[in-house]
Amino acid sequence: MPLLSTFPHPSSLSLCFMGLSTRLLLFLFLLLLLSHGHVVESTTFTFINNCGDTVWPGILSNSGSAALSSTGFSLPSSTSRSFQAPAGWSGRFWARTGCSLDSSSDHFSCLTGDCGTSQVECSGSGAAPPATLAEFTLASGSGMDFYDVSLVDGYNLPVAVEPGSAECASTGCASDLNLMCPPELRVGEGVGRACRSACEAFGKPEFCCSGAHGTPATCGPSAYSAVFKSACPKSYSYAYDDATSTFTCAGGGDYTITFCPGSSTSKESLSDPSRTTPTQVTQPTPSSIPSAQGATGGVMLEADMSWLASMATGDASSSPPRRGHLLQQAASFLFVAIACVLLNFLIL
Repeated sequence: MPLLSTFPHPSSLSLCFMGLSTRLLLFLFLLLLLSHGHVVESTTFTFINNCGDTVWPGILSNSGSAALSSTGFSLPSSTSRSFQAPAGWSGRFWARTGCSLDSSSDHFSCLTGDCGTSQVECSGSGAAPPATLAEFTLASGSGMDFYDVSLVDGYNLPVAVEPGSAECASTGCASDLNLMCPPELRVGEGVGRACRSACEAFGKPEFCCSGAHGTPATCGPSAYSAVFKSACPKSYSYAYDDATSTFTCAGGGDYTITFCPGSSTSKESLSDPSRTTPTQVTQPTPSSIPSAQGATGGVMLEADMSWLASMATGDASSSPPRRGHLLQQAASFLFVAIACVLLNFLIL
C-alpha cells in the first residue's frame, strides 16, 4: 500500500482537534511555541569581482557580532563567492588591491585597504584608509536592515550593493573617483592608487567632524566631500551625510556586493538618485526604528541623525514580515498538520 494512502484525507485535518482532549491541545500548543525558536534566519552575502585584477576582500565584524567563516580572501577577476551571516550581524566589507606575498618572509601586504595582519585573513582588523566600505547591520528578527557604502575613510575602487529584494534600493559608488580626485588627496599609482578623505589628509576637526565640530549641527560638507558626493550621490561623503546615504529595508534578504560594477545599468542606477529614490522617515528613538512609509525603494534616514546611531538602533515592530518569519509560519503549519495526523492515529 502506498505510504500516502495511510494518511487521512486533508479534510480530516479540520476534525483533528475535535477528537483531542484538553491536555493534548495544551501539549500541542506548547510544542508549537517551542518550534518558533528552532527556525534560524541567515543572510547570504555574495561578492562579485568585475575588476580587471584580483581583489582581496576584507571582512570585519563589529563588536558583539560573530565572525563570519572568513575575514579575508582572494577573489580573482570575473569570479564570485558567498558567505552566510546570522540574524543581527553587523560589520563591514571592503576590497584590498595590489596585494602580494613575500615568499621569503610569508608576509602578505596590500597597497590599498591593508588590514595589517601580514596575512590574507584580517582576523578582526579593519581597513587602512583610504578604502571604500560597504557597511551592514542586519535585523535580529522582523525589523529592518541598515546598509550603506561609505567614502568617509576615502576611496580605492567602485563598490555597489544590490539587495535581493526588488522592494529595496541599491546603493554604492560606481564612479572612478581616482580620475577626479583632487591632487592633494591622491595617493599611489596603478593598482595601488586611491583617494584620501580630507580628514585623513589634513586631520582638521572640521573635516573629521571631531572636537567642536563633533555634531551634525557643527559639521557639514566640505569642498572635498562635495567632490565625492557629486560623483556618488548615494554614498557617505562625510560623517553626518545620512539623509541620502543610509538605507534601511524590511525584507531585504540577501545582498550582492560588486567590486567595479561594470554594466551601464548599474552605473546609471548608482549615479542618479531619482532612479531609486527611497522614502524618508522620521527620526527613530533608541528603542525603535522607523518603518517604510512607501511600498517601493529603501528608506533613507533624516539628516540630523549620526550614521553610527542609525546603524545601532533596534527592530521596528511594525515592519513587514521577513523571510525568516515566513519560514517560521510555514514550519509551524507543517508541524501542526503532522502532529494532528499522528495524534489522530494514536487516539483512533
